[in-house]
Amino acid sequence: MEIRKLEKITENPTHNWGFNGYKTDKIFVVSAIELSNTFEFRIREKNQSYTKDWEKNPADLGDLNKIIEKGHSFGAFQDNELIGWIICDFREWNNSLFIENMLVSETFRRQNIGRLLIKAVNRKAKELQCRIVELETQNTNYGAIQFYQKAGFTITGINTKLYNDSTETALFMSFELMF
Repeated sequence: MEIRKLEKITENPTHNWGFNGYKTDKIFVVSAIELSNTFEFRIREKNQSYTKDWEKNPADLGDLNKIIEKGHSFGAFQDNELIGWIICDFREWNNSLFIENMLVSETFRRQNIGRLLIKAVNRKAKELQCRIVELETQNTNYGAIQFYQKAGFTITGINTKLYNDSTETALFMSFELMF
C-alpha cells in the first residue's frame, strides 16, 4: 500500500468500495445554551443507532476534482488501484489546510490507512506553513470523531443549522501544527 499525491479522478472508484458511509450504535448529542451575553455548548455520548450512506455522483466527483487540482490531496493505492483518499483545500485567508472529504474502501478500513492519510496531510500542511488542519464532520459520525481525536484533533466549533436533518449537527475539528 502506498500513499501518494492524488491526481484527477476519472472514474468513480467508490462504486467498488462497498458501503460508503457509516453505521453506529452511538452518537454525540450537542446541546447549546445561550444566556444574554454567553454561549455554551455541551457534547455527550448517547446510545442511538444511526446510518448514513454517501452516494458519489458525477457532479460530486467534479467538485472534488476542482479541489484535487490544487495539489493538496492524497490517495491510498494498493497495486496502483485507488482504495482511499483525503481531499484537502488550502485556505490562504486563515492559513489552514481543510479536509473536505476522506473515504477509505470498506475492505481496507481499520488497517491504518486513515492514519497514514492524515500524516500525509499534516506533512503537506507543515510544508505550506499552515497553522492548523481543519475539518467538519457530523455529531452522528461517532467513529470518525473518535478517529480524529486519536489523531490529535479537537472539537473547535459547531453549527446546529448546517444540515436539513435535525439529528445532525456539524462539528468542526482542528489539529494545531507545531513548528
